[in-house]
Amino acid sequence: MLSNFDLRVGTTFKMDDDPWVVLETQFIKKAQSTGQMQAKIKNLRTGATVSRSFKQAGRFEEAELTKMPAQFIYSNRGKFVFAESDNPKNRFELSENQISDARFYLVPNIEVTALLFDDQIMNIELPVKVDLKVVEAPPSERGDTATSGKKTVLVETGLKINTPFFIKQGDVVRVNTKTGEYVERAALPHA
Repeated sequence: MLSNFDLRVGTTFKMDDDPWVVLETQFIKKAQSTGQMQAKIKNLRTGATVSRSFKQAGRFEEAELTKMPAQFIYSNRGKFVFAESDNPKNRFELSENQISDARFYLVPNIEVTALLFDDQIMNIELPVKVDLKVVEAPPSERGDTATSGKKTVLVETGLKINTPFFIKQGDVVRVNTKTGEYVERAALPHA
């Protein structure tokens, strides 16, 4: 059993027969009260995100999630289709609500990890970093490449990220999937 102090970012627990994952936490203690854990949690089955307060004496059952390697195939009309890495014929789909912001990091053939709860696929886990192609980038002014300034670019999945001035349309950039931040230029475009 987990106490409310075990509810840290990334912890999965069972509540109302569904698996939940902790996205954010903050301990709040007011005057003479015992204190509460404020948490932003996500239901892995439905994709719903809620904020909830947990009393100090609260106990939670840990959600036993099984992981399976999978590969993203394509998306169509709010459905995201994946295949098991070991058996590409076995496909499964998740809704846009379940996927949530992970959709901004999904490109065809990317390797992900499927999360199973009671032998049902609930959601996916992204790799820490993904490579995305820049489709729109404002032009850089002469001399901007030596400064540490930033500009906003649009990548192939619809995500907008801040990058250094030297990033151009057609470049491939490496992005952190946890923070949504630019990490480095992954590859130079072919001439």
